[in-house]
Amino acid sequence: MLLGKVIGTVVATRKEPELDGLRFLLVRELDSAYHAQGKIIVAIDAVGAGDGEIVLFAAGSSARLTAVTKDRPVDHVIMAIVDAVQADGATVYDKSEG
Repeated sequence: MLLGKVIGTVVATRKEPELDGLRFLLVRELDSAYHAQGKIIVAIDAVGAGDGEIVLFAAGSSARLTAVTKDRPVDHVIMAIVDAVQADGATVYDKSEG
């Protein structure tokens, strides 16, 4: 699993039928300081994530293991919305703090 920040959406009206009904979000990977500065990917939203939220996402074949993405042609899926991250005894992210 990887940490990322939702930075936008992707709309595709013409797509493979297996992708119908799925929501596409732009996610920027977090760097080692937990800042959104990594590469940008498109991920299927399996949990109702919103713009600006920190999320956990999976890549590769693991992305096809959620109930929403099972047997669909996807490479990335958002599977959790992060409430807090603690590292080395310190809170580095807390959703409640904005």
